[in-house]
Amino acid sequence: MRSSKREMRTRIATAEDFGRVAVLLGGSSSERKVSLETGTAVLTALVKRGVDASAWDPAEHGMRHFPDRGFDRVWIALHGAGGEDGSMQGALQCLGTPYSGSGVMASALAMDKIRSKHLFRAVGVNTPDFEVIRAAEEAGDAAARLGYPLVLKPACQGSSVGMSKVFDESQLGAAAKLALGFGEPAIVERCITGDEITVAVLQGEALPSIRIVTPRIFYDYHAKYEADTTRYFCPGTDASALETQYRDLAMRAFEALGCSGWGRVDLMAGNDGELQVLEVNTVPGMTSHSLVPMAAKVAGIDFAELCWRILETSFARAREMPAMGVAANDA
Repeated sequence: MRSSKREMRTRIATAEDFGRVAVLLGGSSSERKVSLETGTAVLTALVKRGVDASAWDPAEHGMRHFPDRGFDRVWIALHGAGGEDGSMQGALQCLGTPYSGSGVMASALAMDKIRSKHLFRAVGVNTPDFEVIRAAEEAGDAAARLGYPLVLKPACQGSSVGMSKVFDESQLGAAAKLALGFGEPAIVERCITGDEITVAVLQGEALPSIRIVTPRIFYDYHAKYEADTTRYFCPGTDASALETQYRDLAMRAFEALGCSGWGRVDLMAGNDGELQVLEVNTVPGMTSHSLVPMAAKVAGIDFAELCWRILETSFARAREMPAMGVAANDA
């Protein structure tokens, strides 16, 4: 499912061309705190660039009165369920309000780690072996088939919420219950030993890779958003051929799910030399610890320009909406 024509940037010259912009932030998912930080940072950057932008928290205001505010487009800064899984994208699609980032189906697929992994395999993108469980009692059989160490995680959460790294049977039960505590099913995945790499995608181009090094057991929520001991290397390698492999694989995974606009692809470079895709994030964090702004800075794109360019992606969505409306009327 590789795109024959890669996405191109739509350049917007003046802030007035964006019209009135809503930055959707907060929400009611397990990632609300990070979303508030992301949205606040984005809103501040847009306002400084002269954009007529306002915050809108669906958890506080709902969406019933959203159309009455006269927003022309939306910068989606919602992480997790209700904002990153296609549901908000679908609501905005019905309202005819253009929004940043991926569309309904791509957002839903990327959020669903099980279906995204099936799609990766279907197009020849390597991803770690895994088993699906719906009860903690099933984890033992999955572990027997996969072998230790393992990673257990909810099928539809982000920011490493509910995720555990398991080294032996004594840790398995608690990890399974934690993952399933966010809803079933959950994933039991073979743990890949090697370098953790992430590659941001912006308007059809892969940004420099980042190699992540943490003293913690794995790159968990604390390491991502709270710790000052996590180290980042960008680009993730000084070998140009390997950097090209990282970027090419990231674009293949991004396009396999039909993603567009911007996002981030998480990879593992195994000690055996094999590259494996873990997942695609369609609304990555934009906090002080976040990876996309870090990669953009190395590429010569400051934070305010990055927020502007992500807002530009809403124009591609706007071009699709009239065509969808005609199809619906013709049905």
